[in-house]
Amino acid sequence: MLKKGRVLTEDDLQRLISAGLQYVAVARLHPNDVTENMAAERIASAAGGSGLSCDAAFTGRVNLHADASGLFLVDKNAIDTMNRIDPSITIATLPAFEKVATGRMVATAKIIPFAVDDNLVSQAEQSVRDSLRIAPFRRQKIGLIATVLDHLKPSTMDKTLRVLEHRLNASGSTIMAEKRVAHDVNAVATAITEFRSDGVDMVIIFGASAVVDRQDILPEAIEKAGGSITYFGMPVDPGNLLLLADYDGMPILGAPGCARSPKENGFDWILDRLLADVTVLPEDISGLGVGGLLMEIGSRPQPREQTQHSRKPRIAAIILAAGKSSRMGKENKLLEHVDHQPLVAHAAHAAKSSRADEIVIVTGHMAEEVTACLKPVSATIVHNPDFADGMAGSIRTGLSALGPDIDGAIIMLGDMPKITGAILDNLIQIYSSASDAFIVAARANGKRGNPVLWDRRFFPELMKLQGDTGARHLIADNAHMLHELEIGDAARIDLDTPEALATYRQQTSTVN
Repeated sequence: MLKKGRVLTEDDLQRLISAGLQYVAVARLHPNDVTENMAAERIASAAGGSGLSCDAAFTGRVNLHADASGLFLVDKNAIDTMNRIDPSITIATLPAFEKVATGRMVATAKIIPFAVDDNLVSQAEQSVRDSLRIAPFRRQKIGLIATVLDHLKPSTMDKTLRVLEHRLNASGSTIMAEKRVAHDVNAVATAITEFRSDGVDMVIIFGASAVVDRQDILPEAIEKAGGSITYFGMPVDPGNLLLLADYDGMPILGAPGCARSPKENGFDWILDRLLADVTVLPEDISGLGVGGLLMEIGSRPQPREQTQHSRKPRIAAIILAAGKSSRMGKENKLLEHVDHQPLVAHAAHAAKSSRADEIVIVTGHMAEEVTACLKPVSATIVHNPDFADGMAGSIRTGLSALGPDIDGAIIMLGDMPKITGAILDNLIQIYSSASDAFIVAARANGKRGNPVLWDRRFFPELMKLQGDTGARHLIADNAHMLHELEIGDAARIDLDTPEALATYRQQTSTVN
C-alpha cells in the first residue's frame, strides 16, 4: 500500500510494474506548489504563539499542543480570515478560553489537497500569525471571605470551601486563609483590608445573601476598603450575580450563589481568566451572552424553570437488554429460563403491567433471539449497534427513542426478575406526588439499587454517559432531588454468573 502524499521513487515504480499494474493515478505538482506537509507546517508554525508546540506533519496535518496548563487564547477574526482564503487551507481550534492541561491538542492545521499554491500559503501565514497561545495558570494565594447569617449552615460553608479548593487545583493555587465574618459592610471591609496586608493575590467573597445591586453590602464593603467595582452582573446563567472588583491591582471576585455547586457556571469562566492573569474588562463580561445559557443547577434558590413537575406525568420504561453477558460464559443470561420464562421477559411483563405510558427495549447482543422472547409484549424495540462498548450506549439509544411528551423515564435492567409492575408504579407514585422528587431510586436494605426513575431534565446529562459506567455521579451531585423506595433484595439481585443463576433457581424452587 502506498499512502496518500507519497512521492513515488524508482523502486516504487519497479514494484508496481512487477505487480502487473499498468496505470497509476498521480498528482503532478505545479512549480509554484507547496506540498501538503510543508504547507501545514508553515501555517501551524505561524499560528502558534507562546505556550504551544507543533507535531510533525503527516498527511497534510499538523497538530498543536499546549506546553502548560492554562487557558487557550485564540484570535477568532484571524482564524476566520485564514479559513476564507481558500477552501484547501484550514485550521480548527478549541473554543476560546478553553481550560486545557499540559499536552492537550488545541488546534490542527490541515491541507485538503496534495499541495497548494505558495502565494496562498504566504497569505495564510500572514493572516494567522501568532493568533493562538496559551495563557498559563499562575499559582496564586487566595483569600476567602464567607459572610454568615443565621440561615446558612456551617456544613454548607464547609462544602463551599471544598468546592472552591477543587476549582483551584488545576492552577496549583491555594486558599491561604478563610475568614468567616458577619454579613455587614464593616466586617467585610476589614477582612478585605487584612487580606491585602497579608499579600494575597486574589480575594473571593461568598455572601450569605445574594448581591442584588451595586449598593448592596458586598459592593459597599469593597469600596469602603478602598477598592472599585469593575462590573456587577453577567449574561451567563447560572452566574448572573457575579461581582468583579479591583483593589490596587488585586482582583476581588464576588461569587454568585451557584458557585457553591461544582457544576460549571459563569463564576468558573471569570475565575479561570484571573488565575491565568488574563485581564477581564467590562466588555469581556458583557460579551459572554451567546453560549452563556448553561445547564440548570438544581440547588439554586431560584431555578430558571419551575421545580414542580406534572401531577399526571407521562413516564416511560426503558429496559436495557443489550449486554454481552460475558460473565455467564457462552450463554446469554437474558435467554435463560427463570420461573418458566426467559429472564428478559420478566422485566418486559413488569413494565407492561405498570402505569408506564411507553415501553422501550434496547437490544444488542443476540438481538434476534432476545426480540423473539419479547413478542407477546407491545413495546418499541430499538437496537444498539455499539452494545459492546457498555451500558451508556444503551441508555442513549433508549432515551433517543422516547416520544417528546415523556416527562420521565424508568431505566430498568433486563436481568432483575423480582422487579414487578407494582414496584414500578410505586416509583411513579413517589415521582408524581413529591414536588422535589426528580430522581427516584429503588433501595435494598439501605443500599441503592435499580431501577431508577429520572426526570427529563436529566436526559441531556444521561445522553453524555460513556462506556460501561452508570449514572451514580449524577445521583451524588443531585442528592437533594433524590427520593428512595425500599424494595428489599429485588433491587440488587445479580444473576451475572452461572453460579448466581443456579442459586437463584434453587431458592425460587424451594419457595415455590
